[in-house]
Amino acid sequence: MSTLFSPSQIGQMTLKNRFVRSATWENLATEDGHMTERLYDVYEELAQGEVGLIVTGYANIVEEEKPNAGMMGMYNDSFIEEYQRLTDLVHQYDSKIVMQLAYGGTKTTYNVGERIIFAPSEVAERGTQTLGKAMTKEEIDYIVEAFALASKRAQDSGFDGVEIHAAHTYLINQFLSPYYNRRDDQYGGSLENRMRFLVEIYQAIRALVGNDFPILVKLTATEFFEGGLTFDETRKICKELERLGVDAIIISGNIHGNAASLVGEQFDGHTLQSEGYFREYGAVVSQDVKVPVITVGGLSDIGAIEELAATTNIQYFALSRPLLAEPKLIKRWKEEQRNPVDCERCSKCRTKRGNFCVVYNKPNSRANKKVA
Repeated sequence: MSTLFSPSQIGQMTLKNRFVRSATWENLATEDGHMTERLYDVYEELAQGEVGLIVTGYANIVEEEKPNAGMMGMYNDSFIEEYQRLTDLVHQYDSKIVMQLAYGGTKTTYNVGERIIFAPSEVAERGTQTLGKAMTKEEIDYIVEAFALASKRAQDSGFDGVEIHAAHTYLINQFLSPYYNRRDDQYGGSLENRMRFLVEIYQAIRALVGNDFPILVKLTATEFFEGGLTFDETRKICKELERLGVDAIIISGNIHGNAASLVGEQFDGHTLQSEGYFREYGAVVSQDVKVPVITVGGLSDIGAIEELAATTNIQYFALSRPLLAEPKLIKRWKEEQRNPVDCERCSKCRTKRGNFCVVYNKPNSRANKKVA
């Protein structure tokens, strides 16, 4: 059997295979971020489908900051009981589950003008053109503490770890970026200063959850535009995160919806690939650090994934859209059924009724109601 189905470790977490459901916004939570029966069904089907590690859709860490409709919440203790039901559900199939935590910031067009949106500096997000409020030191401390408290709630809910979302032009990524971060205090200027916000978040989380609770960090390989975060800087960030004790690093990109059109183009000396858009960046990082590296984006062919596992130090392979089309894809691969994946990469999976494959996999009909 393929080594992709061999057990492995991320920190103290033992995984039965090397496949990850990458964080996927399902748009199925209630208005205030609570679980619904449809959401429980989504996660149960993924666990039944032999996904080794499931990463939740991103959860907001403070009640007043919600970058998308229907996203999960983790901003107070009212979520713990229902998430205990979720983690118990996943664990009964021998899968592991990690909660992704994020502060979206200006990468949003949702309810803009109705709330204060924090940013490192008053620089509009390039895609949304949303402008945020430059954060004071007190506001930075508030968000650092919110990440830590949300992580402790995740631990108390039975999650196997947390993933800090520091990619995709969300708030932490903007602090790392010289384009978005124009600060002249201890959080701006040098890379060491731009990293400070992320480092403080990691250290605050670690102080609350202890040394044995896995903390993963998702990073943008490069920002793919002049003046943005470069891959050389990302490599330095990864080395510092390893030194601090992070348990795994996810290397992603910052080009939602555009990656396929950029395949074959070169950025910072590396080329975007059709099977694993950011695989070249992940392969380099996997040589730089000893902690596990996870690649995400554009993976759908088991043969290509096996080739990546055999020729690089990348240890884990994350998928999203293929699992929307085929939630039990990993089980099929384990059973040596290698026919093409039921995913056309059409990116029509985001709908007002929730995010699901509109071609191959229809949503179930259970009521979208809050569950205690």
